[in-house]
Parts: sequence; C-alpha cells; structure tokens
Amino acid sequence: MSADETHVTTTEPNAVEEPLDLVRLSLDERIYVKLRGDRELRGKLHAYDGHLNMILGDVEETITVVEINEETYEEVIRTVKRTSEMIFVRGDGVILVSPPVRTGG
Repeated sequence: MSADETHVTTTEPNAVEEPLDLVRLSLDERIYVKLRGDRELRGKLHAYDGHLNMILGDVEETITVVEINEETYEEVIRTVKRTSEMIFVRGDGVILVSPPVRTGG
C-alpha cells in the first residue's frame, strides 16, 4: 500500500472488533454502569468518548453505603437511590459498562 491509499474495512456496522465498539452499539440504549465508590447507574447513553466519559439521560443512581453500628460493631448496609434527568460520568471512575440485555426474537 502506498502512502496515498487508505485502508478500508468492510465489517458489518453491528460488528464488535474493539472494546469501544460495544459501547458504540449501545448509543441511545439503556446501559448499566458500575463506578468506583459503590455507585451504579442505569440510564440512556447519549454520548461517550475514548476516555469513557459519558453523558447519560433518564438516570437512576444507586449508592451502596456500609456503616458500622457504634454500639454493636455490626455492618449496616443501606442503599440510596436517586434519579437525574441528565448526568456526566467521568471515565476514570468507570469500572464496568454493560449493554442492554437483548432478548431473542
């Protein structure tokens, strides 16, 4: 190939060849995002970049808090849920991104 030629791939638009392809296929779909600090998000993926910064809409956030009862020294686990219309997620806090569950048919 000369320097003038471009390399063209003929893959299907729904093919997954690189990790971010899986995220690309989830655009405008609901996804699950696990973050550092025991935070979980479920929302519609509107945009993302190569750092995995994301913009999610119609978001349900779940925060798991583990506290120690000072009298009994037992762990008390509680979850806090909140919703947001739109949220920006910084990519360096992302642990896991899961595409929507697709049912056969």
